[in-house]
Amino acid sequence: MKKPDLREIGMEQLQLQLKEWGQPAFRAKQITEWLWQKNALNTDVMLNLPKGLREQLNEAYSFHAALLKEHQVSSDRTVKCAFEVEGSKVVEGVLIPTSKRMTACISSQVGCSLSCKFCATGRLKMMRNLSAGEIFDQVNYLKRFAEQNYETPLTNIVYMGMGEPLLNYKNVLESIRWITTPEGLGMSPQRITVSTAGIAKMIQKLGDDQVKFNLALSLHAANDEKRNRIMDINESNNLEILSDALHYFYEKTGTRVTFEYIIFKDFNDSIADARELAEYSKRLPVKINIIEYNPIDDGEFQQASPERVDAFAKFLESKNMIVNVRRSRGKDIDAACGQLANKNELGEKNKILKTQRL
Repeated sequence: MKKPDLREIGMEQLQLQLKEWGQPAFRAKQITEWLWQKNALNTDVMLNLPKGLREQLNEAYSFHAALLKEHQVSSDRTVKCAFEVEGSKVVEGVLIPTSKRMTACISSQVGCSLSCKFCATGRLKMMRNLSAGEIFDQVNYLKRFAEQNYETPLTNIVYMGMGEPLLNYKNVLESIRWITTPEGLGMSPQRITVSTAGIAKMIQKLGDDQVKFNLALSLHAANDEKRNRIMDINESNNLEILSDALHYFYEKTGTRVTFEYIIFKDFNDSIADARELAEYSKRLPVKINIIEYNPIDDGEFQQASPERVDAFAKFLESKNMIVNVRRSRGKDIDAACGQLANKNELGEKNKILKTQRL
């Protein structure tokens, strides 16, 4: 019989178990601190617990952690990490240093079920959801790497790695709870952004749950015909349905939504496309991130020219919209947006450049 993961049982169940074992109530707090603050991967290091209790915990529960397998460092200091999770599966997380921010981009699933045409991860089959602990481990490791190697604290977290976060809703929100609680990493939820390809009913649920973190929609086209061509999810969650869900989310939370717009050559980079995007954005306050496309192996799309990108952005700015152009980072190690799993899982598994084992 498979033993439950100690990090997944919840405080209430842990307290009941400790009571059944005749342990004082404060032991639950001690164990929780070891699991979420001190990154303990077994009970051997929990030296403020009685030896008998540590043995009982080992007997009753397992420890499923995301463990660093290897990492690559880009010429621009971006770091891509391969984490091994239960079942010998590999997911990837990225640390993105800039002059103003230190951002961790993390995965929420092993593989992805959405098959977006421009994304390397979308070519992989969906294998399973990550647990809250496995998501948390990626953040915790990248946070420590930033502090130890770049002498800079982690400032932001984006759920933009492998997988669709809103299809792993419970574990994603549980991971954010531990990232933001004082008993965990104590980070502000306003420093966290969850990105979705557009699951309308789950966007509405975020509103009902009145989440405090930021929400980004991977939009990439502001008309249904084009969005259907690149994102299968749009056929069941079209732009009108998404607009209603986002408006509901904004009314419930008061949080401005971000539209992510990967710009492709001769597909969605014209002024006509910008005009459609401006029109679609009228219903609620939004920010728009225009993202440089990063080619994937045998991909059918190409990068838009800098001139077209600049003209696109200037048009939106002329409509008094908040616009940021995001230049790619970590392209030389396939760590840029849309490239995760491009090499590790497609024909060249574990071909690592500049690898350093930590």
